[in-house]
This record gives sequence, C-alpha cells and structure tokens, in this order.
Amino acid sequence: MGWFWADATPAASAASKPANHSPRGNDAAPPPGCPMHNKRTVDAFASAAPAPVAPSAPASSGCPVPHGNPAANAALSSSCPIPHGNPDAAPNKEQSFMSKLNPLNYMFQSISQERAPNQTHMLPTSRDESSIPRGSGDGNWEYPSPQQMYNALLRKGYTDTDVTAVESMVAVHNFLNEGAWSEIVDWERRFGKGLKRGWEVSKRGEENAHLELRRLEAQEGRPEQPTLIRFQGRPQEMTPKAAMLQMLGRIYPSKFATEPPFDRHDWYVSRNVDGQPKEVRYVIDFYSAPPEPTGEPVFYLDVRPAITPTAAVERLMRWGGDVWWKASGAEVREANKNGSGH
Repeated sequence: MGWFWADATPAASAASKPANHSPRGNDAAPPPGCPMHNKRTVDAFASAAPAPVAPSAPASSGCPVPHGNPAANAALSSSCPIPHGNPDAAPNKEQSFMSKLNPLNYMFQSISQERAPNQTHMLPTSRDESSIPRGSGDGNWEYPSPQQMYNALLRKGYTDTDVTAVESMVAVHNFLNEGAWSEIVDWERRFGKGLKRGWEVSKRGEENAHLELRRLEAQEGRPEQPTLIRFQGRPQEMTPKAAMLQMLGRIYPSKFATEPPFDRHDWYVSRNVDGQPKEVRYVIDFYSAPPEPTGEPVFYLDVRPAITPTAAVERLMRWGGDVWWKASGAEVREANKNGSGH
C-alpha cells in the first residue's frame, strides 16, 4: 500500500480519502469487486531477485605473464595464475533489476506519465502530496498519479488491468497510507520521549490515553514530528503475529477466524531521542473488514513497532496498561468518582 515516489516537486493538492473507510474488525473476506484486493495491486512493485552478472574477462594481450618466454614459463606452475576468458566475449553491461529500483522504497526510479498504448480511458497525471515527511527533510512523500500506477501495473505484466478502476485504487491506496502514518504518529507521541513517559500515558487505559497526551504536551510544548526514512512492501512474507492469528483461527475458528492480511509493509521511521535521530522499524498488516451497508469496502490496519527489547516493553506497556486499568476496576471507580462529583 506504500507506493510513494521520492522524486519531483511536491504537488499542492491533499491526499484523496474515500468516505466511510474506518478501521473495523478483521474477520471477513474481502468485499467483492474491491479494486485494492486484486493481487496485482499488491504485487505490482514486488522485488525480483537480480540475475548474477558475470565479470568481464581481460584480453589475453594484457596478461603480465610472459607466455612466449620458455625460461619464464618453466618457473611457473602448470597453469597461468592470471585468469583468461574468451577474448571475443563482450562485457555484460546489462543493468540488473535491483539497480533500477529506488533504495528508499524498492520501486522503479521513475514511471512514465505517458498514456499507454491501446489505453482506452484517459487517466489523470496529477500527483497528491501526502502528510508524511521525508526523512531527508526535503518536503513530504508523494503518491503516484493514476497514470503512473497504471503504467507500473502494465510494466509488471498485468495487461488485463481495468483502467477504469485505477483512480479508485489510487484513492484507497492513499487513504490507507494516511491511516497507517496516523497510527505511527500516535505511537511516537506516546513513546518517542522514553518509556517512563509512555507509561504515564498508558497506565490509565486506552480510553484516557489521548487526554493524558494532551495534558503532557501542553506542559512540554510542541511534540517532535517523526519522519519516514524509507519503506518496503513485503506482501509475500507474513508477520509472526499474522501467522499466529491464522494458526489460532484454525484451532478456535469461532473466536480467531480471519482472512490473512492482503499486504504487509515495513516502514522505517526517524525518532528524535535527546536530539539524535534513531531509526525505528514499524510493521503494518493490512486486513479487509466487513463492508459498509452501502457496499463500501472497509479496512483494518495493525500497526506496531517491530520486536526489539525496547519495542517489546512499549507494546507490553500499552496492552498491559489497558488490561490492568479495566481488570483492577479503575475504570468503574473513575466513573463513580466522576458521577459523584456532579
């Protein structure tokens, strides 16, 4: 879902967001006809293993060993220590697949805005600017235009792509990325200044976390804004959490049954720690959810930092704080206290 481009001047328009796409449950199959659940939209930029490039061999005339001198040859072993190839073979200068990709997002360096041959429907070439700051400090990441996305799909061999659905694909794609970034920003606001502060926010449960955040930020001043350094789509690699949920779904289908995520991304975020940038990797699983009564597709994003010792404590604090707040009766005591104060 993260088809950003890292080139060009940021566009002026804001990211498109289709209506009624709120995070919901994750126990339903993808809604029929949703353009974002076609496998081609997930695999369009999947990396392929580069073919090995054979090194070019030096010409025999350039060998420093004097093969024409018998005395010199006698002093050498039975074979020349200088490797010789076919002198008529031309060096392989073909560019590898990986060298064509942008290392910040593992996507093609540039995708044409030109209309594709036999394209029956005109697509916009304007690109929306995201709300996601680049790690380089050079503005925000940009989303591809519908024409670029269509050309990228064709470039990967999906020649049967419905050109009339591409604009909807781009709109949903942009919306999901904005939702993922919002979740990351919330996590960074909570834990970006250390575990102690993160516990202050988390200890009164999720329902009070935003109130605690606003109170602390009012005392501390404007919070640091995280930035996105790079990202990588990994749709073929299921996260351990998603794999565990699939296993539990087979054992306890009434409670845990769910479709597997239709996409997985790793986003590398720059966190400011005492004035120094620290790279934090976030893992995002994209799930489908039951559609709206109107038929609009709904998606659920599971966004969390990848497991490290620090990230494990952060996740335990957030989950444990919420569970303890409810299990200890603090939620009821708080409600009774507020009720008696009126």
